[in-house]
Amino acid sequence: MKTRTQIDKLTEQILKFRDDRDWEQFHNLKDLSIGLNIESSELMELFLWKNADEVNDFISNEDNKTKVEDELADIFIFCLLVANKIDADIEKIVQLKLEKNSKKYPVDKSKGSAKKYNQITR
Repeated sequence: MKTRTQIDKLTEQILKFRDDRDWEQFHNLKDLSIGLNIESSELMELFLWKNADEVNDFISNEDNKTKVEDELADIFIFCLLVANKIDADIEKIVQLKLEKNSKKYPVDKSKGSAKKYNQITR
C-alpha cells in the first residue's frame, strides 16, 4: 500500500476545492493544459521586458515576490490537476524524467553549458 505523500495531500485539497465548486465539469485534459499554459504565461509576464538586474530588483520587493509565488502556485495546481486527470504518479514521473535527463545531459559534457542535449558532444 502506498504511503500518502505531501503531494497526495495537496492534490486532495485541490480536488476538494474544485469539487466544492462543481468545477470538475470544466477540467478536461485540453482545458487543464490550456490553463497551465495561461498560468505559465502570467508568470512570464511578470518578467517581460526586464533584464536580469531588473528581475532581481523586482523580486526583492515582497509584493512582487508574492505575485511570483502566486503564479507558481497556480502552475503547480494545474500540474497536479493534469496529473490527477491522467492518473500519473508525480514522484515517479519526476524521478523517471531525472533519470532520462541524466543520460541526455551527462555531467562531464553538460556542466556549465546551456546547450541542448542534441548540441553537446557525447
